[in-house]
Amino acid sequence: MIHAEELTKYYGTKPAIQDVSLSIDKGRIVGLLGPNGAGKTTILRILTCYMQPTAGRVTVDGLDCRTQSLEVRKRIGFLPEMVPLYSDLTIEKFLSFSGTIKGLNGSRLKSDMDRVIDECGLEEHRKRLIKYLSKGLKQRVGIAQALLGDPPLLILDEPTTGLDPAQIIDVRNLIRDLGGERTVLLSTHILPEVSQLCERVIILHKGRVRKEDAPGNLAREIQKGLRTILSVDGPGEEIRQKLSGIEGVSEVQDSSKPGEYMVLSSGDESVRPRMARMVVESGWDLQEMRSSELSLEEVFVHLVTEEGGEDVS
Repeated sequence: MIHAEELTKYYGTKPAIQDVSLSIDKGRIVGLLGPNGAGKTTILRILTCYMQPTAGRVTVDGLDCRTQSLEVRKRIGFLPEMVPLYSDLTIEKFLSFSGTIKGLNGSRLKSDMDRVIDECGLEEHRKRLIKYLSKGLKQRVGIAQALLGDPPLLILDEPTTGLDPAQIIDVRNLIRDLGGERTVLLSTHILPEVSQLCERVIILHKGRVRKEDAPGNLAREIQKGLRTILSVDGPGEEIRQKLSGIEGVSEVQDSSKPGEYMVLSSGDESVRPRMARMVVESGWDLQEMRSSELSLEEVFVHLVTEEGGEDVS
């Protein structure tokens, strides 16, 4: 669906992105993740044919974004971070206007409006003026206009910014439902959003792709060993000393809860039975033992703090 090769974009003499290559298959929900200034917005502008790269090539659904931009745009539904809505129109009239701009008319326009209103849960609100809607409903209207014309690719830029917790859950559920038949590219700096919605994540830093994989695979690659949480009722200092002395254990950290320890060790699974045996033979109560993978937040922080220096635009 999306294939980019060595994209580079300069603003003046300053590079916003450099040698960015990525490939996104049809029907996947993929997260574009990075700190502010990492180059996410620049990539979205290139994908939506708003601007051309300084160098490199990108295709959407087999169409070249440089030479076939009008055809590419017909295949993309775009929700910008600041949703452009006409507040004095009803939802129905706004979607009619948006559909007309996309070249829809007559029965096709009406059936498409009915479809997106139903998909976005707006049926009971279709006659309401947009200015009286909650922020969450306005986001749904923005997504509905992106869905007009039934584009195979949705690009969503920070879709839950400014929403309250209940609205965030509603919009996330909607995005999850939209996946499968459509490809969804979700640009965000909100880590839980990526963890809950995306099958793959592309992490940008300083205008370059740092890593690209499923969130769980990224965690396992960076973790390089086992992380085990132990909850033990006993003398803290002695527990830490004995755990540190077990073969294969590289580090013992205090967890956030009293009596709980994070043990970092080699990838040898036999180290865990040795931990349990040591605790029991020492006469302490082993209340819990569980594995713990790096969170996406920890992966992200690891990747974007490996290098020094300032971010690009």
